[in-house]
Amino acid sequence: MPDALISIVIPCRNEAANLPLLLDEIAAAMAGRDFEVIVVNDGSTDETPAVLAAQAALRPFPLRQLRHQKSAGQSLSVRSGVWAARGVIVATIDGDGQNDPKYIPVLVDALRQAGPDVGAAQGQRLKRRDSKIKQLASRFANWLRSAILHDETRDTGCGLKAVHTDIFRRLPFFDGTHRFVPALVIQEGYHVVHCDVVDRSRRHGKSNYGIFDRGLQGALDLGGVWWLRRRRRRMPKVEEIRHG
Repeated sequence: MPDALISIVIPCRNEAANLPLLLDEIAAAMAGRDFEVIVVNDGSTDETPAVLAAQAALRPFPLRQLRHQKSAGQSLSVRSGVWAARGVIVATIDGDGQNDPKYIPVLVDALRQAGPDVGAAQGQRLKRRDSKIKQLASRFANWLRSAILHDETRDTGCGLKAVHTDIFRRLPFFDGTHRFVPALVIQEGYHVVHCDVVDRSRRHGKSNYGIFDRGLQGALDLGGVWWLRRRRRRMPKVEEIRHG
């Protein structure tokens, strides 16, 4: 379904200065395609609501805002967007501008062309723009996760993903799900394809995530996903056999 609706979900908190340009880039990248944008305002305390209201009046594509009364984190923000999505595919992208929207159609096309056995397309960052210590911490976390989960993915922390909506909604939820999408998709009985993407520097503001807080939480989440995979069988493909 090459013209089927794509839902682009942007989790964000206090990214008012980054959103207008990001929406410009999404519009350019998705020109000629049927898409909607869902911005999940995760308890922002800046001008995000006003910026999105003004942008919604200007944009020719549907721009929807979901608002968390209090900040609930990136995983819950992605979940809120996925369950509100009207499209057959959900593409996710971070709201800070470090992900380049030009890769959204690349991921969507890779997912579509891969066939029914593939449930997700995952971006993998090249030329990371984070600080050296954050890059080293991320590299170690990715190595440890891959060694334990065997998810065949070099970089699950990249916010650029494309996932069939019905599969995304089936994934077990916990605070940290967004970092383990490939492993959880594989657990559901599907494969994952990968696309290299080039990272960019943040234009405005500062990261909402600390290195050590994220590292500790990630280690706990990794243990939980390992337990889940040990206790749950890989989901079989179910086919109804019709008679007569």
